[in-house]
Amino acid sequence: MPETIRDILTRDDLAPIPPDTLIFRQPPTFDDVAKERRHRKERLACALRLFGRFGFEEGVAGHITARDPEFTDHFWVNPFGVSFKHIRVSDLLLVNHHGEVVRGRHQVNRAAFAIHSAVHQARPDVVGAAHSHSVYGKALSATGQLLEPLTQDACAFYEDHSLFDDFTGVVNDPEEGKRIATVLGSDKAVILRNHGLLTAGTTVDSAAWWFITMERSAQAQLAAKAAGPTVSIRHEDAKLTHGQVGGEASGWFQFQPLFDQIAQSEPDLFD
Repeated sequence: MPETIRDILTRDDLAPIPPDTLIFRQPPTFDDVAKERRHRKERLACALRLFGRFGFEEGVAGHITARDPEFTDHFWVNPFGVSFKHIRVSDLLLVNHHGEVVRGRHQVNRAAFAIHSAVHQARPDVVGAAHSHSVYGKALSATGQLLEPLTQDACAFYEDHSLFDDFTGVVNDPEEGKRIATVLGSDKAVILRNHGLLTAGTTVDSAAWWFITMERSAQAQLAAKAAGPTVSIRHEDAKLTHGQVGGEASGWFQFQPLFDQIAQSEPDLFD
Protein backbone atom coordinates (compact mmCIF):
# COMPACT_ATOMS: atom_id res chain seq x y z
CA MET A 1 0.00 0.00 0.00
CA PRO A 2 1.23 3.57 -0.65
CA GLU A 3 2.79 5.42 2.24
CA THR A 4 0.60 7.83 4.17
CA ILE A 5 1.76 11.20 5.45
CA ARG A 6 1.99 9.65 8.93
CA ASP A 7 4.24 6.89 7.56
CA ILE A 8 6.52 9.41 5.90
CA LEU A 9 6.76 11.66 8.96
CA THR A 10 7.61 8.75 11.27
CA ARG A 11 10.29 7.18 9.06
CA ASP A 12 13.81 7.36 10.44
CA ASP A 13 15.63 7.24 7.10
CA LEU A 14 14.85 10.81 5.99
CA ALA A 15 17.97 12.93 5.58
CA PRO A 16 18.03 16.75 5.40
CA ILE A 17 18.30 18.14 1.89
CA PRO A 18 21.56 20.10 1.46
CA PRO A 19 20.65 23.82 1.55
CA ASP A 20 22.72 24.60 -1.53
CA THR A 21 20.51 22.28 -3.61
CA LEU A 22 17.26 24.03 -2.64
CA ILE A 23 15.72 26.61 -4.94
CA PHE A 24 16.27 30.21 -3.88
CA ARG A 25 15.34 32.87 -6.40
CA GLN A 26 17.89 35.53 -7.27
CA PRO A 27 17.63 38.65 -9.44
CA PRO A 28 18.65 37.81 -13.02
CA THR A 29 21.75 39.16 -14.69
CA PHE A 30 21.98 40.04 -18.37
CA ASP A 31 24.65 40.16 -21.06
CA ASP A 32 22.16 41.38 -23.67
CA VAL A 33 20.66 44.85 -23.29
CA ALA A 34 17.59 43.93 -25.35
CA LYS A 35 16.76 41.08 -22.99
CA GLU A 36 17.29 43.32 -19.97
CA ARG A 37 14.99 45.96 -21.47
CA ARG A 38 12.31 43.35 -22.11
CA HIS A 39 12.65 42.08 -18.56
CA ARG A 40 12.23 45.55 -17.06
CA LYS A 41 9.22 46.26 -19.26
CA GLU A 42 7.56 42.98 -18.25
CA ARG A 43 8.13 43.77 -14.59
CA LEU A 44 6.73 47.25 -15.12
CA ALA A 45 3.58 45.98 -16.85
CA CYS A 46 3.10 43.43 -14.10
CA ALA A 47 3.52 46.05 -11.36
CA LEU A 48 0.91 48.24 -13.02
CA ARG A 49 -1.53 45.31 -13.24
CA LEU A 50 -0.96 44.67 -9.53
CA PHE A 51 -1.65 48.31 -8.68
CA GLY A 52 -4.91 47.98 -10.60
CA ARG A 53 -5.78 44.77 -8.78
CA PHE A 54 -5.07 46.37 -5.39
CA GLY A 55 -7.24 49.40 -6.14
CA PHE A 56 -4.44 51.96 -6.31
CA GLU A 57 -5.97 53.72 -9.33
CA GLU A 58 -7.66 57.11 -8.94
CA GLY A 59 -8.86 58.09 -12.40
CA VAL A 60 -5.80 58.81 -14.53
CA ALA A 61 -3.47 59.52 -11.60
CA GLY A 62 -0.47 57.33 -10.81
CA HIS A 63 2.60 56.07 -12.59
CA ILE A 64 5.46 53.59 -12.34
CA THR A 65 8.69 53.96 -14.25
CA ALA A 66 11.62 51.77 -15.27
CA ARG A 67 14.95 53.25 -16.36
CA ASP A 68 16.05 52.00 -19.76
CA PRO A 69 19.23 49.89 -19.42
CA GLU A 70 20.85 51.34 -22.55
CA PHE A 71 19.56 54.92 -22.76
CA THR A 72 19.88 55.58 -19.07
CA ASP A 73 18.46 59.11 -19.22
CA HIS A 74 15.23 57.64 -20.67
CA PHE A 75 12.56 55.73 -18.79
CA TRP A 76 9.58 53.50 -19.59
CA VAL A 77 6.24 54.53 -18.10
CA ASN A 78 2.55 53.71 -18.34
CA PRO A 79 0.57 55.72 -20.93
CA PHE A 80 -1.65 58.56 -19.75
CA GLY A 81 -5.32 57.63 -19.48
CA VAL A 82 -4.96 53.85 -19.84
CA SER A 83 -6.20 51.67 -16.98
CA PHE A 84 -3.54 49.95 -14.89
CA LYS A 85 -5.63 46.79 -15.21
CA HIS A 86 -5.24 46.71 -19.00
CA ILE A 87 -1.57 47.63 -19.43
CA ARG A 88 0.46 45.43 -21.77
CA VAL A 89 4.17 45.55 -22.47
CA SER A 90 3.41 46.96 -25.91
CA ASP A 91 1.51 49.90 -24.35
CA LEU A 92 4.49 51.26 -22.43
CA LEU A 93 6.05 54.57 -23.41
CA LEU A 94 9.73 55.42 -23.60
CA VAL A 95 10.27 59.05 -22.55
CA ASN A 96 13.48 61.05 -22.90
CA HIS A 97 14.94 63.63 -20.51
CA HIS A 98 12.97 66.40 -22.23
CA GLY A 99 9.65 64.66 -21.53
CA GLU A 100 9.20 63.64 -25.18
CA VAL A 101 7.75 60.26 -26.11
CA VAL A 102 10.24 58.43 -28.33
CA ARG A 103 8.51 55.03 -28.32
CA GLY A 104 4.79 54.44 -27.94
CA ARG A 105 1.37 55.56 -29.16
CA HIS A 106 -0.03 57.57 -26.24
CA GLN A 107 0.71 60.78 -24.40
CA VAL A 108 2.76 60.83 -21.21
CA ASN A 109 1.36 62.08 -17.92
CA ARG A 110 3.15 65.40 -17.34
CA ALA A 111 3.25 64.78 -13.59
CA ALA A 112 4.91 61.42 -14.24
CA PHE A 113 7.66 63.16 -16.18
CA ALA A 114 8.08 66.01 -13.68
CA ILE A 115 8.45 63.66 -10.70
CA HIS A 116 10.15 60.61 -12.13
CA SER A 117 12.65 62.37 -14.36
CA ALA A 118 13.94 64.25 -11.32
CA VAL A 119 14.16 61.07 -9.22
CA HIS A 120 15.96 59.12 -11.95
CA GLN A 121 18.35 61.98 -12.57
CA ALA A 122 19.16 62.51 -8.89
CA ARG A 123 19.50 58.79 -8.12
CA PRO A 124 21.59 56.83 -10.66
CA ASP A 125 21.02 53.72 -8.52
CA VAL A 126 17.24 53.87 -9.02
CA VAL A 127 15.85 51.65 -11.76
CA GLY A 128 12.19 51.76 -10.70
CA ALA A 129 9.98 54.39 -9.06
CA ALA A 130 6.30 54.19 -8.16
CA HIS A 131 3.64 56.74 -7.24
CA SER A 132 -0.12 56.47 -7.05
CA HIS A 133 -3.04 58.01 -5.20
CA SER A 134 -3.79 55.00 -3.01
CA VAL A 135 -6.36 55.54 -0.26
CA TYR A 136 -4.28 54.95 2.87
CA GLY A 137 -1.21 56.65 1.46
CA LYS A 138 -3.33 59.73 0.80
CA ALA A 139 -4.87 59.55 4.25
CA LEU A 140 -1.51 59.28 5.99
CA SER A 141 -0.09 62.09 3.85
CA ALA A 142 -2.90 64.37 5.00
CA THR A 143 -1.76 63.99 8.62
CA GLY A 144 1.80 65.10 7.89
CA GLN A 145 3.09 62.04 9.76
CA LEU A 146 5.87 59.66 8.89
CA LEU A 147 5.39 55.90 9.21
CA GLU A 148 6.08 54.86 12.77
CA PRO A 149 7.72 51.53 13.71
CA LEU A 150 4.46 50.00 14.89
CA THR A 151 4.80 46.72 12.99
CA GLN A 152 7.53 44.50 11.61
CA ASP A 153 6.59 45.45 8.05
CA ALA A 154 6.73 49.18 8.77
CA CYS A 155 10.32 48.76 9.96
CA ALA A 156 11.35 48.40 6.31
CA PHE A 157 10.94 52.19 6.22
CA TYR A 158 12.47 53.00 9.61
CA GLU A 159 14.80 55.99 9.17
CA ASP A 160 14.55 55.26 5.44
CA HIS A 161 11.76 57.57 4.29
CA SER A 162 10.99 61.27 4.44
CA LEU A 163 8.18 63.81 4.28
CA PHE A 164 7.80 66.34 1.47
CA ASP A 165 6.02 68.88 3.61
CA ASP A 166 4.41 71.02 0.94
CA PHE A 167 1.54 70.97 -1.55
CA THR A 168 1.07 73.41 -4.41
CA GLY A 169 -1.22 71.47 -6.75
CA VAL A 170 -0.57 68.92 -9.47
CA VAL A 171 3.16 68.43 -10.01
CA ASN A 172 3.61 69.68 -13.57
CA ASP A 173 6.75 71.74 -12.99
CA PRO A 174 10.09 69.88 -13.26
CA GLU A 175 11.44 72.18 -10.53
CA GLU A 176 8.84 70.76 -8.15
CA GLY A 177 10.01 67.28 -9.12
CA LYS A 178 13.57 68.29 -8.26
CA ARG A 179 12.44 69.45 -4.80
CA ILE A 180 10.74 66.09 -4.24
CA ALA A 181 13.89 64.25 -5.35
CA THR A 182 15.96 66.34 -2.95
CA VAL A 183 13.70 65.43 -0.02
CA LEU A 184 13.74 61.77 -1.05
CA GLY A 185 17.52 61.89 -0.85
CA SER A 186 18.99 58.42 -0.45
CA ASP A 187 15.81 56.97 1.11
CA LYS A 188 13.55 54.35 -0.44
CA ALA A 189 10.36 56.41 -0.06
CA VAL A 190 8.89 59.84 0.49
CA ILE A 191 5.43 60.83 1.70
CA LEU A 192 4.10 63.71 -0.38
CA ARG A 193 1.93 65.78 1.97
CA ASN A 194 -1.74 65.94 0.93
CA HIS A 195 -0.84 63.81 -2.09
CA GLY A 196 0.36 60.25 -1.47
CA LEU A 197 3.37 57.94 -1.51
CA LEU A 198 6.43 57.69 -3.75
CA THR A 199 8.84 54.76 -3.60
CA ALA A 200 12.09 53.98 -5.40
CA GLY A 201 14.24 50.89 -5.83
CA THR A 202 17.21 49.44 -7.64
CA THR A 203 14.76 47.20 -9.49
CA VAL A 204 11.20 47.72 -10.68
CA ASP A 205 10.29 44.79 -8.45
CA SER A 206 11.53 46.39 -5.25
CA ALA A 207 10.07 49.82 -6.06
CA ALA A 208 6.65 48.24 -6.59
CA TRP A 209 6.92 46.11 -3.46
CA TRP A 210 7.95 49.08 -1.32
CA PHE A 211 4.84 50.92 -2.49
CA ILE A 212 2.54 47.97 -1.80
CA THR A 213 3.87 47.32 1.68
CA MET A 214 4.09 51.05 2.51
CA GLU A 215 0.42 51.46 1.60
CA ARG A 216 -0.49 48.54 3.86
CA SER A 217 1.71 49.87 6.65
CA ALA A 218 -0.06 53.22 6.35
CA GLN A 219 -3.37 51.41 6.66
CA ALA A 220 -2.16 49.55 9.75
CA GLN A 221 -0.90 52.75 11.38
CA LEU A 222 -4.12 54.64 10.77
CA ALA A 223 -6.19 51.72 12.09
CA ALA A 224 -4.01 51.27 15.17
CA LYS A 225 -4.09 54.96 16.08
CA ALA A 226 -7.86 55.05 15.62
CA ALA A 227 -8.21 52.12 18.00
CA GLY A 228 -6.30 53.76 20.83
CA PRO A 229 -2.78 54.36 22.17
CA THR A 230 -0.05 52.56 20.23
CA VAL A 231 3.18 50.87 21.27
CA SER A 232 6.18 51.53 19.04
CA ILE A 233 9.01 49.09 18.44
CA ARG A 234 12.15 50.18 20.26
CA HIS A 235 14.79 52.02 18.25
CA GLU A 236 17.40 49.27 18.39
CA ASP A 237 14.87 46.61 17.44
CA ALA A 238 13.43 48.73 14.63
CA LYS A 239 16.95 49.26 13.25
CA LEU A 240 17.66 45.54 13.43
CA THR A 241 14.38 44.71 11.70
CA HIS A 242 15.06 47.29 8.99
CA GLY A 243 18.28 45.44 8.24
CA GLN A 244 16.32 42.19 7.99
CA VAL A 245 13.37 43.31 5.84
CA GLY A 246 14.36 46.68 4.37
CA GLY A 247 17.14 45.76 1.95
CA GLU A 248 16.80 45.83 -1.82
CA ALA A 249 17.25 42.05 -2.06
CA SER A 250 14.32 41.60 0.31
CA GLY A 251 12.19 44.03 -1.66
CA TRP A 252 12.95 42.24 -4.92
CA PHE A 253 12.28 38.81 -3.41
CA GLN A 254 8.94 39.74 -1.85
CA PHE A 255 7.63 40.92 -5.20
CA GLN A 256 8.20 37.55 -6.91
CA PRO A 257 5.08 35.69 -5.71
CA LEU A 258 2.96 38.65 -6.83
CA PHE A 259 4.63 38.59 -10.25
CA ASP A 260 3.87 34.88 -10.51
CA GLN A 261 0.19 35.47 -9.71
CA ILE A 262 -0.25 38.09 -12.41
CA ALA A 263 1.91 36.30 -14.98
CA GLN A 264 -0.21 33.15 -14.67
CA SER A 265 -3.63 34.74 -14.38
CA GLU A 266 -3.20 37.58 -16.90
CA PRO A 267 -0.68 36.43 -19.55
CA ASP A 268 -1.96 39.00 -22.05
CA LEU A 269 0.19 41.59 -20.21
CA PHE A 270 3.20 40.18 -22.12
CA ASP A 271 1.70 41.16 -25.49
